[in-house]
Amino acid sequence: MESVPAVFAGVVFALFGGALMVWTGARVRRAEPVAVGVNRVASAVFAGATAVVSLGLAAYCLTRP
Repeated sequence: MESVPAVFAGVVFALFGGALMVWTGARVRRAEPVAVGVNRVASAVFAGATAVVSLGLAAYCLTRP
């Protein structure tokens, strides 16, 4: 059974990663900048990669013994 801190961290990572993925997708779909003053492609790639890493950390936290 997972420890309570690992479950809490996993849920936080999952919520953050999911929200960031949805927000980035919505901004890219509307052709709006993801970050002000930064190249659109670079900011979208960085935000997407951050979301994927966060979801990976959530999976790790929730599946480790």
